[in-house]
Amino acid sequence: MSFDSGPLDRYLSAAFGDDPAMAAELRKAFADSARELADLLRRARCDANWEMAALRLKSLSATFGVIPLIELAEAAMAGAPGDPAVLRAINRIIDEIA
Repeated sequence: MSFDSGPLDRYLSAAFGDDPAMAAELRKAFADSARELADLLRRARCDANWEMAALRLKSLSATFGVIPLIELAEAAMAGAPGDPAVLRAINRIIDEIA
């Protein structure tokens, strides 16, 4: 799964128009928030914490239309807590966004 920046770029363009500095700042804020949630997923020690972090990641991603992260958050919720493949994929997408 790879990241298509089109939806995120369109969102940022609609929100900030011709202000690339603001768009870059919001992209960084999104990536930072997503990284924090990915870290919460990594550190989750119970099903409830895993589910909550995945749900928060899904919500954040939906706000910006980042479909691959929405899908990965859903995969996390459907799978086993601590799934290393899901965690790697989430971090890979976040790295592509940043």
